[in-house]
Amino acid sequence: MAHKIVKSRYFGDEGLIETMAEVPADKLKAWGPGTELKIVGKPVSRLDGYEKVSGRAVFTFDVILPRMTYAKMLRASVPHARIKNIDTSKADDLPGVLKILTFKNCPKIPWHWGTTALFDEEVRYEGDEVACVVAETGQIAEEALGLINVQYETLPFVTDPELAMKTDAPKVHGWGNIIDEKPSVYSRGDVEKGFRESDVTFEDTYSTQIVVHNPTEPHCSVAAWENDKLTVWDSTQAVFAVRDTIAKSLSMPASKVRVIKKYMGGGFGAKLEAGKYSVIAAILSKEIGRPVRIALDRKEMNLSAGNRPDSVQKLKAGARKDGTLMALSQSSYGNVGAYPNGADCSTPLRTLYKCPNVQTEEYSVLTNLGRSRAYRAPGHVQGTFAFESLMDDLAEKLGMDPMELRKKNYTEVDPESGRPYTSKRILDAYLQGAKAIGWNEKRKPAGSEKGRFRRGIGMASQIWWGGGGPPAYCTIKLNQDASAHVLAGTQDLGTGTYTYLAQITSEVLEIPLEKIQVTLGDTETCPYCGLSGGSLTAPSVSPAVRDAAEQMKMKLISAASAILETAESNIKYSEGKMSKLDDPAKTITISEVIGEMHERVLVTTGAREANPEGYEINSFGAQFAEVEVDTWTGKVRVIKIVAAHDIGRVLNHKTLLNQFHGGIIQGAAYALLEERVVDEYTGKVLTTNIHDYKLPTVQDTPEIELIVVSESDPLISNTGVKGIGEPAIIPTAGAIANAVYNALGIRIKSLPITPDKVLMALSEKI
Repeated sequence: MAHKIVKSRYFGDEGLIETMAEVPADKLKAWGPGTELKIVGKPVSRLDGYEKVSGRAVFTFDVILPRMTYAKMLRASVPHARIKNIDTSKADDLPGVLKILTFKNCPKIPWHWGTTALFDEEVRYEGDEVACVVAETGQIAEEALGLINVQYETLPFVTDPELAMKTDAPKVHGWGNIIDEKPSVYSRGDVEKGFRESDVTFEDTYSTQIVVHNPTEPHCSVAAWENDKLTVWDSTQAVFAVRDTIAKSLSMPASKVRVIKKYMGGGFGAKLEAGKYSVIAAILSKEIGRPVRIALDRKEMNLSAGNRPDSVQKLKAGARKDGTLMALSQSSYGNVGAYPNGADCSTPLRTLYKCPNVQTEEYSVLTNLGRSRAYRAPGHVQGTFAFESLMDDLAEKLGMDPMELRKKNYTEVDPESGRPYTSKRILDAYLQGAKAIGWNEKRKPAGSEKGRFRRGIGMASQIWWGGGGPPAYCTIKLNQDASAHVLAGTQDLGTGTYTYLAQITSEVLEIPLEKIQVTLGDTETCPYCGLSGGSLTAPSVSPAVRDAAEQMKMKLISAASAILETAESNIKYSEGKMSKLDDPAKTITISEVIGEMHERVLVTTGAREANPEGYEINSFGAQFAEVEVDTWTGKVRVIKIVAAHDIGRVLNHKTLLNQFHGGIIQGAAYALLEERVVDEYTGKVLTTNIHDYKLPTVQDTPEIELIVVSESDPLISNTGVKGIGEPAIIPTAGAIANAVYNALGIRIKSLPITPDKVLMALSEKI
């Protein structure tokens, strides 16, 4: 199949991505609504499931190489200081210590976070890198850290973003504490005119907390050199991005760096970029001539591996008496930690509903704390909680049903670009989700429940990109025994990618799943695919796999027509066999075709097609929550979540449920439990383990019901798939917060909704 080069743009975890991509010149007919498929969409168990539950699966954390050494990082014990002196002599003399890197002897490598090097004389948060020890064992490396003497000149610090924005605040970097030294601003229409023309206005301030990624598998890397070639095993969501960062940092060709990631225990966005530890492992491995392993411990994960920034959002809405939105405004700021990143969270307010006049102003603020990173629907989770709380508050003031207010402001076109969506079925999500939760039967006036235990229901809407895009490639090798090998340079984060890529191959070539092998996450053996974040993987890679499989099918049909001496149009392909339509007895198998061709293996490479021009691609959904609040203890119990979503075609119903259950549980924890706590007087993080940092358990898990209101989105790709990783978490906290309000008649405007906040609010109401 012919290909061409085009400009490509799609949205990912870090916003708009623009690139060039090779795409098919002719698009395959999409699997649209009503297409009957035999295996795609079915609840197939994970192909890698047995390896994982049996303990055979090798994660990066499990990689052991001959003569491997172990490295540990010494991290700053203060939030802001200049290193006056660092004495490693005692550590150097410890038997088993092989090398120690500090700012004094580490190569000066500019780092993409905006700092000057891997190790800096100035440390800017508790947990910043100070030194790295590599030793024969992890225990020796840990002991050596305690022998390094660091003398600090302590500097003023700031951990509160509101204080950090003041002109007299301590400067995290010399140029100031606000990213780009100005806010991010968006405007359409005339917002002041819109408020003047409104019959009703409502404004309030909502806030969210900092939460830490804390995946099961910590960040880790194993680096090994063979002559001038470097191989890195990395727990990453982006093998090619890690390869390119390491190559650039070490001033070597990317072709000399191989990055491998077979299995990983979660990432949630923090593993979308290379960590300093990966480059440091490579440097140490080169210097000592042996493989080096670096794995962060749980304290390091809570200090340095990334977090979702907090937010303080001042929102205002104006509407007509009938609920028509006339104006929306948002002014917000968020804490991004010690190194540059973004804290924008206004996209839901700008895009969820039809509104002609919108204005937003957002500040990303530096403080002396660990750096924020993309975290499952960055910005959308914070923004949706606040905006959907505001929508319920506005509905209350208008005397409207909150769902009716949302329906009133439904739009068929993107409010920012004016372009139509490839598909949008949020009205179906409202209808089916409301029916499943019992919206009309259970919803009562806010605060009308009496007694100790009070129940309420609430809802929130969701928008995310999730359309994926090129470049993404897949190679299929078909062997003479009719087994297939699928290779793609994408990543399985535990989401089922191995399985659904095999399902697509099986669907097209009609060969059993047990005869299909899938290799992912290897920059040397697999063709390029992008990062696995932003709900990009399935919508980007699945069309490339189908393209490769369809090419293989056509290659087999073409060969069979030559062997059977008939036109290709006279060949019927079924269950891995080819026969003549006008003489069904004349049949040939895949093995026979490849044998007749005197081949050992047939190879095709497919590509993801370009996104359609003139459209916006988004996923949509609504979640409904039922909660029970104990007014004596302040504890909120989530009884049930109904998630109704427009997500295009489902590739595997079982792994879809896994994704949604995980995202909803994570969203409920954001609403009620998780929070990084900092001592403002010392600048130290107090929640550096998963005993003090509260994560959800099985007892915190509600009943979850998933409703998919879409069949396919044939405009976006040949598989019609939208991503689901982000939609699962986005509206959960907003729905829970609105349900708590319905139960109590009191708005908790600050996450997490902990018992103390509930009791305080109840006492203030009395």
